[in-house]
Amino acid sequence: MQRQRPYGGIQPGIKWGPFTLRLPGAHINLTPSQHIQGGFLLLATCGSVTPLMMQYFDVSFEIAWTVSLVMLFWVLAQTFLFGDVYAAGAITSGLPLTIVFMNAFTPGTEAIQAMIAVTLIVAFLFFFFGITKLGEKFNRLVPNSLKAGVIMGAAIAAFQSELDRLPEMPFSLITAWIIVLILMFSIPFSKLPNNKVKLSATANALLVALAGGAVAGLISGEVSFDISWGFFVPPIGETVASLSLWSVGLPSWDIFMAAIPISLMIYVLAFGDLLVANTLLKEANHAREDETIDINSTRSHYTLALRNVAQLLTAGPLLWVHGPIWTGVQVFLLERYKKGRHVMESIFTGPFNFYLMAIPLGLLLPVIGLIMPLFPVALSVTLLLTGFACAYVAMSMVSNNTARGVVLIIGMLTAFQGPAWGMGIGIVLCLVLIGKREEQDHSPEQEKDDIEITEKTG
Repeated sequence: MQRQRPYGGIQPGIKWGPFTLRLPGAHINLTPSQHIQGGFLLLATCGSVTPLMMQYFDVSFEIAWTVSLVMLFWVLAQTFLFGDVYAAGAITSGLPLTIVFMNAFTPGTEAIQAMIAVTLIVAFLFFFFGITKLGEKFNRLVPNSLKAGVIMGAAIAAFQSELDRLPEMPFSLITAWIIVLILMFSIPFSKLPNNKVKLSATANALLVALAGGAVAGLISGEVSFDISWGFFVPPIGETVASLSLWSVGLPSWDIFMAAIPISLMIYVLAFGDLLVANTLLKEANHAREDETIDINSTRSHYTLALRNVAQLLTAGPLLWVHGPIWTGVQVFLLERYKKGRHVMESIFTGPFNFYLMAIPLGLLLPVIGLIMPLFPVALSVTLLLTGFACAYVAMSMVSNNTARGVVLIIGMLTAFQGPAWGMGIGIVLCLVLIGKREEQDHSPEQEKDDIEITEKTG
């Protein structure tokens, strides 16, 4: 029996501590129309890091895929178990920086422990800044140019990784790049009359790009599909034995110390995601008077800390860290939400139904056989969009030539020498060349542009 929400109230649920449990059928409506589309999109995107896990952690596809499926559960848990209002995702902009950091470690146990250290430190930062409510103050203390430099470093690292990958699948990757850039960023394309085909293509730009890359790959021989029937049985025991904190043990202090700079950078990026998410949700809250969207930064910090720790305890680390929002999906769902209660009953209905079928679909061997050959294309498109967005945002955050030079230097050092070099020298450059009191260059127009570009890329 569906519990009815009072007009203008918060969606009902079962309170436990600072969180709220919402069960499907009782507190969240089921809308099957979103299940398949969301499931495939989530699988393709989250599965894109599977090859990287195989490379850095030195594990089989079966183990890497199992870890990704566990991640999908904790992504879904943000909505139904913890009751947070965002469409959960990963801190995608931190992935290129994480790859740079991981290159300093030997594949296998050492790399696994390095990623465990990053995840634990980031989880601690979420918990600490949640309980002290100092996250916003910390974010203000970080110089604008240093933040922009970190973001620029993510952009440079993303582009570098894709240029290195290009010789392996040139036709598939270039085709996917062209399609996704035209659909999402082309000014001439945006000026074309809106029709059903254009709106559908732009709304599913990632899937269209993957399809285009698949066709190009089939024609060129770069991609081949091996479809088999049956079900994937996750090797839980082998996964825990290979990756979990219980098996590989805690990292050494040297690894923990090395992980501090990249962890701080990831937290800064995550806090930026929260700011964007809150802006989007406040706008949606004004559009719907029948429901109050309960935005709670403290709860969000606790949720992110628990999701990341739970990931380590139940399966093992990922190559990216659990984050508050998948911005592209959030924007898509909020546009539906704004149309009224008859389209989306509650703010929680969208993420739950969009993510619900990802795990069941990921257990079907035909689905795995269909998307597995496209993982390199999905990863490439993800990093390309991340790099494009990070470069755009970083350049818009500063407005004078000195700051632009500092941003580029920090970005280059971060991408090529590592996060510790970028952050250490970046702090010195900001103090020496810009000063303690940096002019805030973010105008309302620039902030709006930043949000728009993040909406497109997630």
